[in-house]
Amino acid sequence: MVKIRLKRMGAKKAPFYRIVVADSRTPRDGKVLEEIGIYDPTKNPTVLRVDLEAAKKWIGQGAQPTDTVKALIKKAGG
Repeated sequence: MVKIRLKRMGAKKAPFYRIVVADSRTPRDGKVLEEIGIYDPTKNPTVLRVDLEAAKKWIGQGAQPTDTVKALIKKAGG
């Protein structure tokens, strides 16, 4: 199954995340099919950029967003 989930990046104790489309069997920071956004909770204000068209395309093809990503997409206006 294909999932839309977060991929952790950044230094120790200073994380930021990429919103990616990946197979559910791959590791958290493993190979991805497409990167569709970024989320940086350490900045003030929080940085959130999501390609809503790409997200809708993948969801239309059957990709399942995680609960966190679903909330972020909703917050971004999707």
